[in-house]
Amino acid sequence: MRVAYQGSDFMSFQNKSWLPSPKGGSRAQDVGRLFNSHKVDLQITDRFLSDTCPRLLLGILDAGKADLQRQVKPEAWLSTGPSPGPGHVMLVCHISGFHPKPIWVMWMQGEQEYAGTQQSDTLPNADGTWYLQKSLDVEAVETAGLSCHVRHSSLGGQDIIIYWEHHNSLGWIFLGVIVSLVLLTGLAFWLRKRWTHCEPPSNLILLE
Repeated sequence: MRVAYQGSDFMSFQNKSWLPSPKGGSRAQDVGRLFNSHKVDLQITDRFLSDTCPRLLLGILDAGKADLQRQVKPEAWLSTGPSPGPGHVMLVCHISGFHPKPIWVMWMQGEQEYAGTQQSDTLPNADGTWYLQKSLDVEAVETAGLSCHVRHSSLGGQDIIIYWEHHNSLGWIFLGVIVSLVLLTGLAFWLRKRWTHCEPPSNLILLE
């Protein structure tokens, strides 16, 4: 145990007694003699430092071990943010659901880190995991070869890598599916309406 007074070392407890610090001067020596004269207090202090305090700390560490050792893999996905200007696009890499908090996220072009990225604060989720996003303002013609890399202790050395080209192609596929469904729905509605308004010929004879 070390004691400071007015920002400087004053005295310390070692080998069951109080030792004045040279910086404490005569006042530290007087206080040390006073404290050392109370033998019962010396025994209590020694027992607290050598037994009670270590057992208390070990109990706290044991109780929190499960949370300290908890490993949850992150999920990552890409999106576009608000347009930063003509000819530019804002690419956003979202990472969520990871634990513990330390994580490394970077936009890469090939094997090189892409400069000019912006990272949000790492925020907590309701389940105790974490979330953050990494944004990149880039010219639309320079998106080729870009990818978001995520490194976390829960991944066992296997980084998550998401390529923007792959994400972009999936977006076009999704858009194509939506457009096809809209066209098919419109065609079905038109045929149904045409069939409903279709009247049988006046010379049609029904035979039983």
